[in-house]
Amino acid sequence: MQYTFGQSIRPLQNNVHVTEGKPVTLSCQYNGSANSLHWYRQYPGSKPEFVLLVLESSSKHVTYAVPRIPGMDGQMSMSEKRVDLEISSATVSDSALYYC
Repeated sequence: MQYTFGQSIRPLQNNVHVTEGKPVTLSCQYNGSANSLHWYRQYPGSKPEFVLLVLESSSKHVTYAVPRIPGMDGQMSMSEKRVDLEISSATVSDSALYYC
């Protein structure tokens, strides 16, 4: 069996502005294939922190930070080669730089 991995990944939006309390989805698209994709967030002056890991599979499989960050979930679409970070209800504390 031969494995190939994504050669690049890019955000679908560069800046996202959302009203507090509203849902928001951050998305990245990759090429090639990927067996897992991570999301991190970084506040100014701080190091990046792990948010979650999404595994490529026919069923949804997500590993969350411990403790889990409330209201954050992940989704991966193999057919669209896209990974999403879903925030169910945006708060001021969600304002950060996100990495996929």
